[in-house]
Amino acid sequence: MAPPIPGRSARPQWWSRAVFYQVYPRSFADSNGDGVGDLDGITERLDHLSDLGVQALWLNPVMVSPMADHGYDVSDPRDIDPLFGDLAALDRLLAAAHARGIRVTMDLVPNHVSSAHPWFVAALADPTHRDRFIFRDGGGPDGSEPPNNWVSIFGGPAWTRVPDGQWYLHLFDAAQPDLNWEHPEVFDDIEKTLRFWLDRGVDGFRIDVAHGMAKPATLPDMDLTENELLRNKADDPRFDNDAVHDIHRFIRTVLDDYPDAVTVGEIWVHGNEQFAKYLRPDELHLGFNFHLVQTDYDAAGIRAAIDNSLDAAALAGAAPTWTLSNHDVPREVSRYGNGAAGLRRARAMALVKLALPGTVFIYNGAELGLPNVELPDDVLQDPVWERSGRAERGRDGCRVPLPWSGSAPPFGFSSTPDTWLPIPADWKALTVEAQRDDPDSTLTLYRRAIALRTGRAEFAGDTVEWLGDSTFRRPGGLVCAFNAGAVPVTLPAGEVLLTSGPLKDGLLPPDTAAWLVSA
Repeated sequence: MAPPIPGRSARPQWWSRAVFYQVYPRSFADSNGDGVGDLDGITERLDHLSDLGVQALWLNPVMVSPMADHGYDVSDPRDIDPLFGDLAALDRLLAAAHARGIRVTMDLVPNHVSSAHPWFVAALADPTHRDRFIFRDGGGPDGSEPPNNWVSIFGGPAWTRVPDGQWYLHLFDAAQPDLNWEHPEVFDDIEKTLRFWLDRGVDGFRIDVAHGMAKPATLPDMDLTENELLRNKADDPRFDNDAVHDIHRFIRTVLDDYPDAVTVGEIWVHGNEQFAKYLRPDELHLGFNFHLVQTDYDAAGIRAAIDNSLDAAALAGAAPTWTLSNHDVPREVSRYGNGAAGLRRARAMALVKLALPGTVFIYNGAELGLPNVELPDDVLQDPVWERSGRAERGRDGCRVPLPWSGSAPPFGFSSTPDTWLPIPADWKALTVEAQRDDPDSTLTLYRRAIALRTGRAEFAGDTVEWLGDSTFRRPGGLVCAFNAGAVPVTLPAGEVLLTSGPLKDGLLPPDTAAWLVSA
């Protein structure tokens, strides 16, 4: 192993091999019968997560918000929204999770706030209070044109005009005005927020839009040819500006006062060198690399994505991260083809992901093999739906509440059938109850895989050695083979530890993965 990079701790941190479970709170479990998941619901279902074997949770936003973007429009960053409970409910969750050896991290949203935030309310009322945001005079002879041609990630323009004629910037929804990170009060406020939650016992943060925040002073026009959701070109002036690293260094100075706390950045950038900058010893601890999420079920593509992620993290001496889905992208079962084939491939890729060195993230419901849901138009809530002129359906299909038990909706998620998004009636076989004692279920596969990953010495080491496009070996002796082809293939030599599906005459069938201990 290479020597540690200066400034990076030589002591392995807890997060460097952890399995995180991403909880989308409004869809996990509802404790009070209003059809929306909440913090006490998570606490009540912690045994499921303990049995699953995860070491940490990542909670999507639960701070006070008008919910224009389901919590990513924060109006009070240092309190809990009543929809999810209160600070006492968070304290109960922290205590119960920590008692089970599970750490809890929260979402931090530093790029923007809610238009209901007191700062923005004051900015609208008095132009002298606008310097904490990005307000500009408009273009054209009468100022009726936006200051530049930037567009919102959610669709439509990135500028909204206020009654006195000025425009404000919002890279997402108009209800999410971007902060001006050149203003010292913005730095002061984020420090207060960080310390508020860390002092309360939170174990770290996933940082939303970690490649955003800093904007170029001249606000130059952008190339409008590519603007897909959560994508940006290498020369997109909206993102990945050098000054963003000063912000991360500031955040790190606060986190360094809490040495067991972690930051995980949502980083959509181009090139390993750019990615690695965010993981320098004085910036983020971990960064999401999304190459595996964006890769089809193809052996060469999967290998390339794994190599890319390993190389990018190695440039900074950081642990790589792995995920196959989250609240912003279609679930892996659906991305890989839906139906039985999609599920087989998702199960195989779960073993591939969990066999890799570094940190793994599991999106709630992946352990049940949930697919995306085709929802009717009248229930869609994601702002992408309206802002795109109803051209993009948004992300609601991957956010449908989890099925826990029973034979009909709401499947134990809530005491009311009127859940915030409808649960498909045909999910009876996918409930936790239905899968818990089934040796062949996806839930059982995840439990067995996480237990092996956590407890076996064969998973040691920080590298992989490829034995072919679809087989790799860890230094500790674990071999992972997966078959993305159309015909069965011969397994490598060794003792079989786990397979994602049954072997056939000793061969590895298509859409199947296996773990072996090398002979």
